Amino acid sequence: MDFRTRYESAAFDLIAGHSHYEDVIEAVLRSEVSVWIATANLKGLMVQTRKRGRYASIVSELDRLARRGVELRILHASLPSRPFRSEFDRHPGLMKRLELRMCPRVHSKIILVDGALLYLGSANWTGAGLGAKGTDRRNFELGILSRDEQMIDQVQAYYERLWRGGPCGRCRMKRECEFPLDLLERSAV
Repeated sequence: MDFRTRYESAAFDLIAGHSHYEDVIEAVLRSEVSVWIATANLKGLMVQTRKRGRYASIVSELDRLARRGVELRILHASLPSRPFRSEFDRHPGLMKRLELRMCPRVHSKIILVDGALLYLGSANWTGAGLGAKGTDRRNFELGILSRDEQMIDQVQAYYERLWRGGPCGRCRMKRECEFPLDLLERSAV
């Protein structure tokens, strides 16, 4: 999984603070095809609904997207928080439409929207990282947004390799893994 690619002319936006919410979360909420997320922490995250002034859990918004046919994947490092799991349980249909996979080595923060927008940065999939929390409660996060096709393709290939358990065969933590990703792929065939 080692590589280095120099992007001499790739255009990207550097974002900090509330821009994570405005640019990343709002793009997720408008997605039409797919949302792929990689995060170390998966916690409750409140977002403003289409009815301005109202807030809801991101899980209910993911359920709305899934019902519209948007492909949803979340690759995360540890068990989701209790509030996330509790909200997830309130949406039984989402269990069939949101794919969750866990790998304790995932520390990347990646959000790919419709194969056309890429976020890479420090923010986990949490309220303090990406959510609608106020300025005085939000983490200090920094990231980039890009629409560069070559960069998106490379990150999608990286994500897909993790998703399918590509590094599992040589992983020294595999014995500690409850569900190694490479075994999930083989059992699905």
